[in-house]
Amino acid sequence: MSTPNWDLSIAYQGLSDSKITQDIELIQQCIQTLVLHADSRTSVTVVQNAIQTSEAAGKLLSTINTFAQCHASTDATNGEAKALIGRVARLSSELSQAFTPFQDILLTSPQSFIEEVLNHASEDVAGQGFQIQAMRKLADTKLSIAEEQLLSAMQVDGKDAWGRLYDNITGSLQVTLEDGVNTQVGLSQAASLLYGTEFESQEPAWRGIQNAMRTNQESFAAILNALAGWRLTEYQKRSQARDVHFLETSLHDSRIQAATLDAMMNTAKANRHVGQKAGRLMARVHGLQQMAPWNHLAGMPSLTDAEPKNYPFDEAIDIIYSAFAGVDQEMADFVTLMVKNGWIDAAPSENRRLGAYCTKFAATRTPLVFMTWGGSRSDLLTLAHEIGHAFHNWVMRDMPLCQTRYPMTLAETASIFAENIVRDYLLEQVTTREEKLEMLWEELSSCYALMVNIPVRYEFEKAFYEQRSEGELDAAQLCDLMSDKWQEWYGDSMSEPDPYFWASKLHFSISQVSFYNYPYLFGYLFSIGVYAQRENKGAQFYQDYVNLLRDTGSMMAEEVVEKHLGMDLTGADFWQQSIDRVENKIDEFESLLDQK
Repeated sequence: MSTPNWDLSIAYQGLSDSKITQDIELIQQCIQTLVLHADSRTSVTVVQNAIQTSEAAGKLLSTINTFAQCHASTDATNGEAKALIGRVARLSSELSQAFTPFQDILLTSPQSFIEEVLNHASEDVAGQGFQIQAMRKLADTKLSIAEEQLLSAMQVDGKDAWGRLYDNITGSLQVTLEDGVNTQVGLSQAASLLYGTEFESQEPAWRGIQNAMRTNQESFAAILNALAGWRLTEYQKRSQARDVHFLETSLHDSRIQAATLDAMMNTAKANRHVGQKAGRLMARVHGLQQMAPWNHLAGMPSLTDAEPKNYPFDEAIDIIYSAFAGVDQEMADFVTLMVKNGWIDAAPSENRRLGAYCTKFAATRTPLVFMTWGGSRSDLLTLAHEIGHAFHNWVMRDMPLCQTRYPMTLAETASIFAENIVRDYLLEQVTTREEKLEMLWEELSSCYALMVNIPVRYEFEKAFYEQRSEGELDAAQLCDLMSDKWQEWYGDSMSEPDPYFWASKLHFSISQVSFYNYPYLFGYLFSIGVYAQRENKGAQFYQDYVNLLRDTGSMMAEEVVEKHLGMDLTGADFWQQSIDRVENKIDEFESLLDQK
């Protein structure tokens, strides 16, 4: 098996497929229908029909957008894909504007009216209960119908345009490696070098990325300032009944309380020595006093004369299949299904976008995975991570689409759970001390990334928003702020900061989502708590696990944890018990490393 590319034909035959044009015409008809009936929105039947119409149009829009984004991911210079993404963005705005009058009725009507609306044969309507109640919590932050429509219309060429600009710059950016011959590669290829075991290439790659970020720093700083400025202005306009904090939208979208976020971050900060210890042990294996910003993502150096393990793609798939089979055969069969149907794109190519992700075609519930395969153990775990996301989508495929929109906090449950399954499977295969150290290395690497790097991102972004409310920050100020937070969390475990991390990490420049960071720490610690149940529940675990995943689209995170784990997210105990399990793995690594 060669490293695969997607087969997207289940949706459309290509970007010029006439079916895309037909579906866009259907979407436009749905929008016109909503506009036509807006004046009759006090009728229960009209609102029910509006919800069905909006859901149908949204499903088509999401499918077209995913299709275009997939093409743009494999080739960021694809003009046809970018044009379609832009067209979908405008249609999404028009759909949002057309549904705004009905949303206003759902926000302001008595609960008895809402119950009448939900009493409908279609699951697309009857299944909206949780979503409507969540939306009603923000009723006192809503603007007038006309203002909401204006805001939605303007963000297409305003806020969202800044996010597209970042994607376009980074997708076509060439990085000059400081390797003595000034090799030029795409940004995604340069970034992938940081994850492998080509240790001599990593510092040149990192410094090349730094130079590329520095060259474009004014553009990247403008993007961050514009996105934050837009959001802060919007929050100010919404603060008519009460002050709207810049974290409120993120908390709402994450379906967690502020007390939960505070408990998690405070517990993480009190335990940052755990992540720092992981970093110092990693440095020790590298033969260094400290880790560096160019090698903290790298694979483990070989403790023998053997070359570091490189995984062909087919071997990685076999490992993930076997690991999943240890939980349940249904999970393993899903891996085979992903490969057989061409739902994974991992072959390296020019102009690929950075990162890895899982998405889906809403119309067919088809999950899709994107990454750039390099053959490292880190790539193997990334693949497992994204297939975990795909499995989460797959077990919800029979549910109403409105009940499958789970938040990022709970989205990471299945993905990190999948990583843990594969790690444990690989640990079971080892026969020597060196092999066990190599597998436990992944525990250290994850801890260092999720318990140190993720808090750096969160605290940087939080401080940035606090300062941005007073005015724009230039690139130098952003670098200083990032360096300060880097030092605060990494301490003496790292030799120097990564001052341009705010520019090179795409998460800060996503227009649709702010604070795209702490959900990873949430998912990491939460999934460890879920994984611990595997030993206790035995054969019953798999069905309980699937039931938990199926609840993630229709419950607050606190409710999911209370129902399935019987614990309280707003207290330190839940987070501490997961961190303790991580610390035990790190101590095990240290004990093995000390053996001669």
